[in-house]
Amino acid sequence: MTAKKPAASETGDPLLLTPGPLTTSASVKQAMVHDWGSRDAGFLAINKMVLDRIVELAGAQGSHVTVPVQGSGTFAVEAMITSFVPKAGKLLVLINGAYGQRALKIAQIAGRATASLETPEDTPPDLGRLEKMLADDKAITHVFAVHCETTSGILNPIAEVAAIVAKAGRRLLVDSMSAFGALEIDARKIHYDALAASSNKCLEGVPGLGFVVCRNTALAECKGNATTLVLDLFDQAEAFARTGQYRFTPPIHVIVALGKAIEEHAAEGGVAGRGKRYRDNAKVLIDGMRAMGFQTLLPNDLQAPIIVTFHMPTDPKFVFQRFYDGLKDRGYVIYPGKLTVADSFRMGCIGRLYPEHMKGALAAVREVLDELRVSNGGPALAAE
Repeated sequence: MTAKKPAASETGDPLLLTPGPLTTSASVKQAMVHDWGSRDAGFLAINKMVLDRIVELAGAQGSHVTVPVQGSGTFAVEAMITSFVPKAGKLLVLINGAYGQRALKIAQIAGRATASLETPEDTPPDLGRLEKMLADDKAITHVFAVHCETTSGILNPIAEVAAIVAKAGRRLLVDSMSAFGALEIDARKIHYDALAASSNKCLEGVPGLGFVVCRNTALAECKGNATTLVLDLFDQAEAFARTGQYRFTPPIHVIVALGKAIEEHAAEGGVAGRGKRYRDNAKVLIDGMRAMGFQTLLPNDLQAPIIVTFHMPTDPKFVFQRFYDGLKDRGYVIYPGKLTVADSFRMGCIGRLYPEHMKGALAAVREVLDELRVSNGGPALAAE
């Protein structure tokens, strides 16, 4: 069988059906071809626009400030935890995937007292248990929750969590890495002290800049909390307020590209427009994969339109590495699974992708299954 001509992005690269880094527009890439001085007025103006627009996307004008962190999203999460949880504080981490586990490890390495509330990767946090833990353990000062857990693609009930935490008089820290920019989390409706995200997810920039949207009143209490110089959000914010500049060398090209990506985000209709495209992508992908027999890990009501986890077919002729390579040969890059509850793989719906790209990916999946002589993506059929 002759494979179809490989799919490609606007610039001829394979399409990344991944949770980030992801396929970016040609114009975002083009923004990086120029050099800027880190103290150049033109660059500083772009950086200020980026930080201001992020606050607007969070619905947090007047109450919060964006504090950038050079590095990947995990840098921002570590900066958030170690800056906001005081040395005498205690962090309760809600865990239903690898990123909750990572947050717990960050807090423990930093020497913070911790507690955890863990549910399986396909199960939202137990809100009743959360209420009880907060009632029973008065030492807990902060709660950490993941908005969309990339491990499985589950959308966690962040509004309900926030309401419980606020009612108990505790502080909420949110990892919105895989959701910010496409799924609404409005600070006027959801009370949190800090929210971490990054440049290379739903904003469709490139990797290299994390950021934390910080409540001004809470940030003012963070002096002296940080366990490292470079991840001290209080100090970073103070430097911006005083000089408008980074304390240490910023990822200039990443920030300029993010500026362009944010302009394109606005042109698409902001959070609502970006989210609609991703939901359209997810529907095409899920419907098409299910039609070929594949089973999703999550039911529709728990599935975020960010990344979808599929159970591995049980047909012995299905070999994931051959499946992965066959799709890559056709211009589609997917992700292996990261679950402990099931053997799985993942396909992303975000980045500069549209429903027609998802239809192309489905056609490629069908071709590769035919090459593998796998007739059904679900449980193995009885031998013919």
